[in-house]
Amino acid sequence: MASIRQQINIASNPRAVWNAIATAEGWTSWYADEARIDGRKGGRIELIGEDDDGEPLSEFGVVLTYRPTSRLEICWDTTSPAPTKGTSLTFNVARDGKETRLSLVHSGGRVLEDEEAREELEKTWRRAFKSLRSALED
Repeated sequence: MASIRQQINIASNPRAVWNAIATAEGWTSWYADEARIDGRKGGRIELIGEDDDGEPLSEFGVVLTYRPTSRLEICWDTTSPAPTKGTSLTFNVARDGKETRLSLVHSGGRVLEDEEAREELEKTWRRAFKSLRSALED
């Protein structure tokens, strides 16, 4: 199964990094235009951004794992209109010296089986992580 693996160190504490990935306010600070998240196992998440034509695009999913300040796993609905439908995101947050390491595994779904689409999604995650770092370190 194809997957994307990314990690970044951020000069911030684990609680701040956790809040950036586990709250609506956090997601809108670095990734989505709008967000809703029910922060608990089984909770729903919706991220709203723009597609290539500038139209609103929603990703709908469910929280599979919710361990505050350490692990968040999201499974995107297979009926979601976003290209990431049917994929899973696993975020791990850990202290790394004076910084916090955030790692991501994005797996499953047809989008990751297509080499060109996977490469584009890898670029998207790299840009997003840089945006996250900027939001938390500035």
